Amino acid sequence: MFDPIEVIKELVSNPSVSTDSAYADGMQGTRDVLTKLFSKMSLEVEVVDTPRHPVVLARRNGPDSWPHVIIYGHYDVQPPDPLDLWDSPAFEPTMRGTRLYGRGVADNKGPMMVHVTAVARLLEEKPDLPLRITFLIEGEEEIGSPSLPMVLESHGESLRGDFVLLSDTLNPSEDQVAINMGLRGIVSLEIEVSGPSRDLHSGGFGGAIYNPLQALTEICASLHHPDGRINVPGFYDDVILPADWEKEEIAKLPSGDEELRESTGVPGLFTANNRTGMEAIRYEPTLEINGIGGGYQGEGDKTIIPSKAFAKITCRLVANQDPDDIQKKVFAAIRERCPKEVRLNIKEGHDGMPYSVVPPGRSNTPADQNPHLAKAFKACEEAVEKEFGLPPLYLRGGGSIPIIGEINKVLGLDCIMLGMGTEENNLHSPNESFNVASLEKGIAVSKAILLAVADK
Repeated sequence: MFDPIEVIKELVSNPSVSTDSAYADGMQGTRDVLTKLFSKMSLEVEVVDTPRHPVVLARRNGPDSWPHVIIYGHYDVQPPDPLDLWDSPAFEPTMRGTRLYGRGVADNKGPMMVHVTAVARLLEEKPDLPLRITFLIEGEEEIGSPSLPMVLESHGESLRGDFVLLSDTLNPSEDQVAINMGLRGIVSLEIEVSGPSRDLHSGGFGGAIYNPLQALTEICASLHHPDGRINVPGFYDDVILPADWEKEEIAKLPSGDEELRESTGVPGLFTANNRTGMEAIRYEPTLEINGIGGGYQGEGDKTIIPSKAFAKITCRLVANQDPDDIQKKVFAAIRERCPKEVRLNIKEGHDGMPYSVVPPGRSNTPADQNPHLAKAFKACEEAVEKEFGLPPLYLRGGGSIPIIGEINKVLGLDCIMLGMGTEENNLHSPNESFNVASLEKGIAVSKAILLAVADK
């Protein structure tokens, strides 16, 4: 049996940055580690080519009468920049106390290894376990999973199972585990406003030319009401309000709005529709201006009217909102509000469906109708309380894993999303880390889920 911590270190040592072709060797090296590991586990391994980064499929086959669990993960990571803010090299895994540091250690190589290790131990202990298992490990999650939909379509029959198990979400604290029951979808775009054919002298032309930066900031400012609500006609039409039991789960969180304010360093929270901060993060759609630029950026003055300006925008969508519909509404609002004295270009970015599932017992839901999923939820609840000391909370997450909504749409599968980590993991930031003290607890929970599903 392998040591999961050593495997995580080996994975992190291969810099698998999917967005940058300079890291192609690291992407290949990570795949090699995974394929060798799955082969040692006697799984049937298939590397599915895609236009960018291959998908690794590893199967434990069996009779059709056996339940079938799909375990999802991703082997790609975010760029390590800015490098000077790391306390140790990003791709040299370093242990400090109980935390292992390195890019990708928490997103998603450490949590992914929780389930890989659980399966390896389970099959060693119970080689006749009546359970089919398929690992679906992609290499493009950090760039929006552009190739995975075609893999789902081409391999759909072999991927039809009872549910998906994954750990790519966070917990409120080290002891308080969250079973994530929803993810926000996403729509991204970039707008460019251009005016004169070149930067102009502001003294020679100021007052006669509509400044593209002014036009851009006016457009951006128009996209919200003063109270924070999104000012796009029809944006909220399909939003489903959270149920009372969901609000009760949030109220059980070990921290609230004051802790949220302190942890982010802001003078005060700013939410729409009278939400608390914790509710807004999980149940409200958003429209965020992620970046804006144009004109002179250097030291001192340069008195110009810039020829163009740009802004990058993303919308986070909640359950029942459709990315195509939201994109059309946002594009229409921007076009309508753009002054006629400048030119507008809107570039489409990536998008992803929101996803939600209601746990068993809350209503007549797919989880109630799927006996294997219901068993898995119950086993997860019991194992989490046993291993971590507190019953789990059922919470929607604020982030996006676009492919989860796609899996639900194409394959009809719901997900159990077991949190493995906290904000202290520094996902996407320097000094990303994973608390290996939680590793064995997570492995035990994963094993309990799989055992419960296999039990007739």
